[in-house]
Amino acid sequence: MKRSSASILAAGMILGLAILGGLGGNAIIAAKQWERSVLVKGLSEREYVADQVIWPIQFVEADNQLTSLYKTMASNSEKVKQYLIEQGISEDAISIGLPEVTDKLAQQYGNTNGVKFRYSGIQTVTVYSSQVMQVRGVMQNLTALLAQGVALNTNNYNARTEFIFTRLNDVKPEMIEEATLNAREVAEKFAADSNSQLGKIKRANQGQFSIFDRDSQHPHIKKVRVVSTIEYTLAD
Repeated sequence: MKRSSASILAAGMILGLAILGGLGGNAIIAAKQWERSVLVKGLSEREYVADQVIWPIQFVEADNQLTSLYKTMASNSEKVKQYLIEQGISEDAISIGLPEVTDKLAQQYGNTNGVKFRYSGIQTVTVYSSQVMQVRGVMQNLTALLAQGVALNTNNYNARTEFIFTRLNDVKPEMIEEATLNAREVAEKFAADSNSQLGKIKRANQGQFSIFDRDSQHPHIKKVRVVSTIEYTLAD
């Protein structure tokens, strides 16, 4: 009786080991299949018109009398403001900054001989608006201000116009979907060429969105770009 029980126990152990061995083999095969993968990148790139514009309008004045200089700059600031309003730009979108005045005779360094005007000033009137195309139209037609004696300063790099795209969160979902589909198409082509079947996503990296001007002549048109990196498993 004891010998019979021992035989049954031994047979059970052998069967169990056999089953475990089979499961272990399948696990190894599954693990090897999981190791086979393809890493691909998917691109989504679109163009959008900027939805905000910051337009600094600068003009310069010079005078030997400080009081007279401030009066002229205040008068010209009002001329610029009224002109913008006449062109349809909202008064709420216009702000007048403090003037920057330089006393050339008070400068510690530099030769002041031959200085015609002691004081020089720079004034900035800024337009901050969501009416991008309307503002662009006004930007291209400032001759009326020149005719009124406003000496516009267009060479100051710090006063360059900025076009801003603020709707990134609105376009993110569609662009991520497009980049993911693009990556899958590439992966499916690779799998077909290698006589494999495309499996599940092993890991994915959405990538960072970048926004830049389409070109130097059209800074109000923005290119939005994202590259997603996705790794798929492959199976025979």
